[in-house]
Amino acid sequence: MEKPSNLLLKLSRRLFADSNQQEQFIEALIHPQPFLPCILWCQEKPDILPFAVETPTSWQPQFVDRLYLGEKPGQHPLHNQGYFYCLDFSSVFAATALLAISPSIRIIFDMCASPGGKSVFAWKALQPELIISNEVIGKRLSMLISNLKRCHISPSIVVNRDSNIFGENIPLSSDLVIVDAPCTGQSLLAKGGKAPGCFHPTAINKSANRQKRIIANSAQIVAPQGHLAYMTCTYSPEENEQVCEWFLSRFPQFQTVKVSSLQDYQSHLTTIPCYRIFPQDRLGAGAFTVLFQNTEEGERKEVDFDVLSGVWKNTN
Repeated sequence: MEKPSNLLLKLSRRLFADSNQQEQFIEALIHPQPFLPCILWCQEKPDILPFAVETPTSWQPQFVDRLYLGEKPGQHPLHNQGYFYCLDFSSVFAATALLAISPSIRIIFDMCASPGGKSVFAWKALQPELIISNEVIGKRLSMLISNLKRCHISPSIVVNRDSNIFGENIPLSSDLVIVDAPCTGQSLLAKGGKAPGCFHPTAINKSANRQKRIIANSAQIVAPQGHLAYMTCTYSPEENEQVCEWFLSRFPQFQTVKVSSLQDYQSHLTTIPCYRIFPQDRLGAGAFTVLFQNTEEGERKEVDFDVLSGVWKNTN
């Protein structure tokens, strides 16, 4: 095996007490293997599927298929027609927590939305009256808009604002807020990508502080009895379990929601109901997910659409 960095070794020891698990985790990052391609059906599945489909997991939504290795769904004509969205199966795992929510949802707000996978999943799973997809980084907007438009996600609005703007201007307005938080991106290595400095404590702490700011701002717009979903594609506890512990200490009106379908993936690093997969599980490059609920009573406030002078709207 190629020699892992000291920082990767330290992380593996923090994540796993068992030396075999440590070695499997490191191997998955140093010598990445391809994962099965995965698609989310935005429209109804054709009677005859155009791909060879893998046996589903117990928690896998019916509108998601994992395909055999070698299938190239992005090159199929149905992709351009918006029949399905291609995504990492780790993203499906993280978003599956949303299925624990009652489908009577009016407004979903996706705070860190690009390239759009979680927005597409939430729209398909919960069929809201409106989905608002925000992306603060301007150069990522075109990909988000393109994917929502191609997949016919409607009614939807795309906005381009910092999270603090919404906390101040549209409080208590959304039945579900999704925070697929920007992170150090350590799981990119499991997909053969690069993430320079992703294990360095400075990068991890900077990322964790940003995540805390975003989740705190996002909490402000969750309606009474509404939900807040927090997800990452990284492994460091500082960006995952520790963010959750910080959040619950600062926002005691929120409580965690147990997701029974994911109970076998409960994080062993905390007693809070939250869920992880790792690349050695061979279900995807890795993900962390947790679902919170705002326990306060009261009425949901109406969205001030003047604040949402959007970049793009699709209300067909």
